[in-house]
Amino acid sequence: MSRTALLAPVRLLYSAWMFLVFLAVGLVTLVLLLALPRVTQRRAAARAGARVFLTLGGLPLRVRGPENLPPGQCVVVCNHASYIDGVVLTAALPPQFGFVIKREMADFPLAGALLKRLGSQFVERFDRARSAADARRVLRSATAGNSVVFFPEGTFPDEPGLLKFHLGAFVTAVRVGCPLVPAVVRGTRRALPPKGLPLPGVIEFEILPSLAPADPSADPQAVQHLRASARKLILSALGELDLTCCDDTDRPPDTAHVRSAPASRL
Repeated sequence: MSRTALLAPVRLLYSAWMFLVFLAVGLVTLVLLLALPRVTQRRAAARAGARVFLTLGGLPLRVRGPENLPPGQCVVVCNHASYIDGVVLTAALPPQFGFVIKREMADFPLAGALLKRLGSQFVERFDRARSAADARRVLRSATAGNSVVFFPEGTFPDEPGLLKFHLGAFVTAVRVGCPLVPAVVRGTRRALPPKGLPLPGVIEFEILPSLAPADPSADPQAVQHLRASARKLILSALGELDLTCCDDTDRPPDTAHVRSAPASRL
C-alpha cells in the first residue's frame, strides 16, 4: 500500500477536526461579536478567535517584520493563496484594520455574519456601476481615517504564483495619502489548498517596508507606479512565479474596481 493511501484516513480525520474547530470557534466568536457594542472590541475578539483557531488547528503563525507597520493609518496589500488567508491576517494584524471583501461573502452562513459585525467593506465584482459605487464607499471609509486590507489579485489560482494586481488598493492609498504596506503570506496554500484536503504546518506572515505614495498632482501615474512597486516587492519576497504581468489597462481611478478575495474572518 502506498504512503498516500496510508495517510488518507489521517488527512480525513484532520479535515474533520479542522471543520469542528472552525465551527466551534466561529460560533463562540459570533456570540461575542453580537454582544460587543464597539467595532474595535469586535475586531479584538475576532483576532483572539483567529489565533485560537490556528493554534488548535495545528497551524502555528509566525509574524515577521511587525516593526514595518506604521503606527497610524495605512493600506495593507497581500498576496492571496487560500481561503484561510483572511483568518491569518486577522490573527496577525492589529484590530484597527478592516477588510475589503467580495460581496458574495456576505451571503455565506456564519462567515457573512461575522464579516458584517466586523465592519468589513463588501464590493461588487461583476456589476460595473455597483462596483464603482462600492469603490467610492471604500474610499470614503479610508478618508475617514480607517485602515484597510486588500488582496489586490482579487482571487487565487490553483497553482502557486502571483496574479495581476487590481487598482483599488493603490487608488485608495494615493487618494488618502497614507502609507501602503506590502505583505506576504506563506504556507496557507498547503494548509488549505484550492483543491484537496487541509494539512497542518507553520504559516508565515511577513510585513514588508511601507511605501509612500507620490503626490498625484506631481505624478499623474502615481497609482500605477505604487502598484508596480508593491507588486515587485511582494513577488521578490514570495519567491513564486509571476503568473501575469501587471499592466495599466484597468479602469480610471474614479471608477476602478476595488476587488478582494474571499477572506473568512473569525
